[in-house]
Amino acid sequence: MLEEGEVTMKRLGSLIGILTFAAFAGGVLTASPAGARATTETVHVTNVTESNPDVNPCSGATGTVSMTYSGVFHSTELPNGTSWFTGTLHGTLSFVPDDATQPSYAGKFTTWFGDENNLRNEVEHETFRVRLLGTDGSVLMAHETAHMGTSASGLSFSFDKIRFACP
Repeated sequence: MLEEGEVTMKRLGSLIGILTFAAFAGGVLTASPAGARATTETVHVTNVTESNPDVNPCSGATGTVSMTYSGVFHSTELPNGTSWFTGTLHGTLSFVPDDATQPSYAGKFTTWFGDENNLRNEVEHETFRVRLLGTDGSVLMAHETAHMGTSASGLSFSFDKIRFACP
């Protein structure tokens, strides 16, 4: 059973992966004409800023999560439809509570995600790590590892392991 904090961090890690994949993959992972060579693309992003309402996973306090990140995305698609997509982001993350009596948190995060597909199998992976220091001196840390795949036989498997340390 996921705790409330695990759900929040899962949303944050998944949000980064989904948003960047959607923004990048639209023009990259398109079909190649027969006989064409591999299509590859690498995109670098710098100082992208996002802010969203969220909940402190440790205290339940509502507030705003802001992040500024840089990263790189790479895709390769072969003419037969086999494809690879990967991305790495790193940056700063902060949580400012709506209630000024609650501590604010600021620190760094890193995430990596990838997607590989061939004509019979597919896998997706993600890792996410964050370490935040509170204005009250407390430390909030989380690490997530997620994996999902489908084999040629149709067997699907997945896991999403989150370790969370609250003050």
